[in-house]
Amino acid sequence: MSGVWPPPPGEQPQQGPTTPSTPPPPGQPVQPHPLQPHPAQPAWAQPLPPAHKPGAIPLRPLGLGDMLDGAFRLVRFNPGATVGASVLVAAVAMAIPLGVTAAMTFTGDSLDALGTGLEDPDYSPGGSEIIGMLVAFGSFFLGSVLQAIGAILVAGMISHVAHAAAIGRKLTLAQAWAATHGNRWRLIGLALLSGVVFTLVLAVAATPVVVLAIVVDSPVPAILVGILMFLLLIVASLFLTVRLYLLAVPALMLESPGVLGAIKRAWQLSARQFWRLFGIWLLAAIIVGFASQVVAFPISLVASIVGIAQPDLYFLATIAGSAVSTVVSAAIVAPFSGAVTNLQYLDQRIRKESYEVELMEQAGLLSR
Repeated sequence: MSGVWPPPPGEQPQQGPTTPSTPPPPGQPVQPHPLQPHPAQPAWAQPLPPAHKPGAIPLRPLGLGDMLDGAFRLVRFNPGATVGASVLVAAVAMAIPLGVTAAMTFTGDSLDALGTGLEDPDYSPGGSEIIGMLVAFGSFFLGSVLQAIGAILVAGMISHVAHAAAIGRKLTLAQAWAATHGNRWRLIGLALLSGVVFTLVLAVAATPVVVLAIVVDSPVPAILVGILMFLLLIVASLFLTVRLYLLAVPALMLESPGVLGAIKRAWQLSARQFWRLFGIWLLAAIIVGFASQVVAFPISLVASIVGIAQPDLYFLATIAGSAVSTVVSAAIVAPFSGAVTNLQYLDQRIRKESYEVELMEQAGLLSR
């Protein structure tokens, strides 16, 4: 097996002349042949061969442009396993609150009167209206929890899609789902463990604020400490996200080291790379956040207009607008941000472990 990349297509190595040059007259210095390279020309002056690119990304350390372009390519050429999976999960989850609210709206009057407050400021909802509202919001909360669990599984699917796209292969939705077999519960466990860690960090940050609020009569110390702890909480959360969780999902799905092993791998791969990983992750979050808001705003506006025009349908329109906005946002956020995260994982392995050699072998560019 040869690890040397071949020269670019169409370029052949230069050959020197086959006949010797005429000797110079006595007393004259020897002149190099005009077709021969200068003997003092350094080897590094020769142009490097281009990186192999069998799929969505070139198999070399990736720059910001490579990652963004690769993420768009990944989503574009694998719509079923990325956008399709995200939309399917969100649509099924949001069908629960939408169905419950619609049934309560058209089969009873527990939600009908909630729109009366738009016309009568003095209106006070009764017990049945409050119960109906709690049931509707409870169903929306249940749908949101199911959607979050589904999004975790979709993130695992995108890890396999990104790996396949890097070597020029395409996975269908069914193939991507089958590839997660054996790691689905571990993936959920990783998310739960991360949630517990962040909850503990939040509790540590909130404890001194609560103690000061109880012990000290003046609210000023509690407010000042609260501001300080809030800033420290943001810093700690970002640090833990980048160092422990960001690369843990692709590590778990592609290496199967277990939950704790995935966190350890994420810590190893992100070592001395915090600002690079954080900057790209933040930029991707800004892009998808802006795009999802641009798309979701008209939906929320239409839902509000319908609710104002038809007070009896106000609550249903609100839930429907939120459900549709969630589905649309899921179609944008999970595929693109997941693609960028997985490309960051591949990039770190290429930089630290020469993973491009293994990828070229898997793509058939090098013999095993």
